[in-house]
Amino acid sequence: MTRRESLAGYLMAAPSAALLFTVALVPSLATAWLSLFRLIVVFHEHRFVGLSNYRTLAGDARFWTALGNTAYFAVVSVGCELVLGLVIALLLDSRAAGRGLLRAAVLVPWAIPAAVGGKIWAWLFNPEYGFITRTLPLHDVNWLGTPGYAIHAAIVVDVWKTTPFVALLLFAALRSIPEDLYRAASIDGASASRVLGSITLPLLRPAVLVALVLRSLDAFRVFDSIYVLTAGGPANTTETLSIYTYKTLMGEGDFGYGSTLAVATFLCVLAVSALSLRLVGTEARA
Repeated sequence: MTRRESLAGYLMAAPSAALLFTVALVPSLATAWLSLFRLIVVFHEHRFVGLSNYRTLAGDARFWTALGNTAYFAVVSVGCELVLGLVIALLLDSRAAGRGLLRAAVLVPWAIPAAVGGKIWAWLFNPEYGFITRTLPLHDVNWLGTPGYAIHAAIVVDVWKTTPFVALLLFAALRSIPEDLYRAASIDGASASRVLGSITLPLLRPAVLVALVLRSLDAFRVFDSIYVLTAGGPANTTETLSIYTYKTLMGEGDFGYGSTLAVATFLCVLAVSALSLRLVGTEARA
C-alpha cells in the first residue's frame, strides 16, 4: 500500500473517528472526571475529593448487591435465551407444519419496545387482576412485590423479549450449513440426534458465541424493562447497576457518586466484553 493510499484511508475514516470521539469518548472522560468530585446539585456542593468516591464504592453494600443482581440476571436470562433460541431456530429451519406462521410470530416480542413490553407484563403480573397471577397455581403470590419472585419475573420478561433475536441469529447460521453434509449423514444412516450433535451444533458454535457476546453485554446493562416492572424493588432485590446509577444521579442528584457508579458499570461491562471476545478469539483460532 502506498503512502497516498494510506492517507486516503485515514481521510475516509476521519469523520467516523471524529463522531465516535464526540459521542462516546468525550462523555466517558467527562463522567470519569466528575467521579472525582462530590457534586450534589440540590445542596450546591461541588468540591474535589479525588478517589474518595471509589473508596466509598468499595464498601457500599448496595453496590455489591446491585452487581450480584445484575450478574444473576445476565447469567440466567442469557442461558435461557440460548437454549430457547436454539430450539426455536431448529423449528424455523425444519419442515414442520406452521413454520411460516412461527417465523412471523417470533418477531412480535422483538418488535415491541422494551418499556411497552414491560408495562404489559406488569399488568399480567398484577396481584389483583393479572392473567398470570390468576392462572398460575400460586395465585396468592405477588410476583413483582415479593423478594425472590420479582427477579425471576423480570428474567421471564427479558427472555420473552430477546429470545427472538437469538433465534433469528441462529436460524441464519443454520441456513448457511451446506445441505450436502445432511445428505451424506442421511446416506450413512445417522440418526437425528447424531446429526444434531455431530454436524449442527459444532457448526453453530461460532454463531452461539456471537449471540452469547451480544446478549451478555446487553443483559449486563439492563435498565428499561426492570425499571418499568419493579423500579428496582422490592427491597432492592431487582436493582441492577444501571438502575442504581440512575437513582443516584437523577433521584438523589448526587452526580459525583452517580458518575462513580457509571464508571464502575462501564468497567464491569468492559470486563464482560473482554472475556466474551477472548472466548470468540479462542474459538476462531481453534
